[in-house]
Amino acid sequence: MGDLVGQAVEGTLYYLPYPEFERARGLDVEPEQRAGIFADMCRLNALYMIACAGSGHIGSSFSSLDIVSWLLLEEMNDDDVYFSSKGHDAPGFYAALIGTGRLDFALTHRLRRIDGLPGHPDVGTPGIVTNTGSLGMGVSKAKGMILANRLLGRSGRVFVMTGDGELQEGQFWESLVSAVNFDLHELVVVIDHNKLQSDTFVKNVSDLGDLLAKLEAFGWCVARCDGHDIPALARALSALETDPRPKVIIADTVKGRGVSFMEHTALDSDVAMYRFHSGAPDAGAYRKAAQELIDRLEQRIAAVGAPSLEFETVVREAPLPVAAEQQRLVAAYSRALIEQADRHPNLVALDADLILDTGLIPFREKHPGRLVECGIAEQDMVSMAGGMALNGLMPIVHSFACFLSARPNEQIYNNATEETRILYVGSLAGVVPGGPGHSHQAVRDISTLAAVPGMTLVEPSCEAEVGMLVDWCVNEAPGSSYLRLVSLPWNVPFNLPEDYRPVPGRGVCVHPGRDVAIIAYGPVLLSEAVNAARRLADEKGPSVRVINLPWLNQVDTEWLRGELAGCQKVFCLDNHYADGGQADMILSALAVGKGIPPDMQFVRVGIESIPPSGSVAEVLRACGLDADSLVSRVRQGT
Repeated sequence: MGDLVGQAVEGTLYYLPYPEFERARGLDVEPEQRAGIFADMCRLNALYMIACAGSGHIGSSFSSLDIVSWLLLEEMNDDDVYFSSKGHDAPGFYAALIGTGRLDFALTHRLRRIDGLPGHPDVGTPGIVTNTGSLGMGVSKAKGMILANRLLGRSGRVFVMTGDGELQEGQFWESLVSAVNFDLHELVVVIDHNKLQSDTFVKNVSDLGDLLAKLEAFGWCVARCDGHDIPALARALSALETDPRPKVIIADTVKGRGVSFMEHTALDSDVAMYRFHSGAPDAGAYRKAAQELIDRLEQRIAAVGAPSLEFETVVREAPLPVAAEQQRLVAAYSRALIEQADRHPNLVALDADLILDTGLIPFREKHPGRLVECGIAEQDMVSMAGGMALNGLMPIVHSFACFLSARPNEQIYNNATEETRILYVGSLAGVVPGGPGHSHQAVRDISTLAAVPGMTLVEPSCEAEVGMLVDWCVNEAPGSSYLRLVSLPWNVPFNLPEDYRPVPGRGVCVHPGRDVAIIAYGPVLLSEAVNAARRLADEKGPSVRVINLPWLNQVDTEWLRGELAGCQKVFCLDNHYADGGQADMILSALAVGKGIPPDMQFVRVGIESIPPSGSVAEVLRACGLDADSLVSRVRQGT
């Protein structure tokens, strides 16, 4: 489920224009041969899209493209629909939709950009029938579509692609039973069984065992084939066609198929980390991969006696070097976690298939027996942590904030009712990176966790504050805690005072000012606020005081009143939906105390609608959370 976000690839990038796809679709060759050529063309263009975006999922796009190409070109009728439940293979699916004329070709150049193609599927994109990216929901969505079709007198099959790591989500198995009970013969599931999840092998995390037998035991009609042998896939689909049961094909595939060094079979061992699950390749790897695809395409086109393909190029300049002073909060958390583990032998870490993204590799190396890899099964992981806490351990639970706060919310509440102590750590918090899209943007986690009894929510503003808050959560918190972490490296334009130490409900001023106060948390909001304050000072505008309040669901109102003294207007920023964020908590706490000062106006600034997918700058601007937007709001007073 990981989603590494990096920089676009520099140098010459290659893609195939739409007329070449039209020509390939019209080749007078066997359909299976035509689909194979089309799939490789889509691989080249998907690689180009990911290189331009600086992020995306190569491995699962490449493993699925032979299947997707056959379905779109030869198998599906006008009434049929297809979607990918796993969602990670979006770049490959987009390339296929574009190559069949279902999407505007200009979108090839706009992956993970505002008004372009979102990082994970979204119904706002033509050809996308449901939002995916949060795993395990696909079969359930398909069942609902088929039942709706029946009630409305419509025909058509629903094809669903799932990943094999995705099968660790309990909802997948829940969805199988009623599909048989409802006789959903229109449902065809294809499992992209590429043997890997995120960065490592499925068998090393949660072995699927005899998958064919398991699926048959649920009453489904099951077939198995090589997912890259298109004739075999076509035969498997044909064999299932008349069976009255819901159908599933286990398609054995290779992650990264089509580029030799990207294929997971090129790994030196089954314990090595797979490098091409997410993120763009570096320039050298891109050129090598593109050349391999181009060479094979030329060979395949020549073999059918067709004229050579006409490739187009884009030259991209090298990106600006990353500032050396960028702060990396996940790396700081990794160091802080090891420090606490060295002090507390009962401290254990649990992970949900995101060991790289959550910074747990150094912990695994230092304390290998104290990391529990739970796979893509957040509810199971959280309840497991609850059992550990009941028996005397200090569990620290890790996943992306969007998944950790929502999927196992009932299990988190259940643990809280037992009044044990657990630390939940949600990385990739907030609205950026925006490239992955709303399935991965954690902008409702504060509201879903703030009311859990005894739970304290915190978000550090910089590397220095990470260790302090981890120390507080492990050693001082009276109950469970939730640590919210921004994953992107960030330029932090302020320093905390040398004598600063976290005190529950209190924060610290990171930029002095007289007229206006901005209350915020985390590196993204505080950095944009400080930059806005400095710009206003340079322009002789209002003097802005910026306050870091890392406590997301509690505030010391007497301290806050003192901090706000003299300010006539207060802006409360939220890297979160405005409803249910820190601002609501602050206003509520002031109102039930001595009341909101009558000479002070409060303004909430948060996310007001479903956030877009795009670059960091695009998304912050669209949400009104960038420095330019804050300068305008302070000047306008709204």
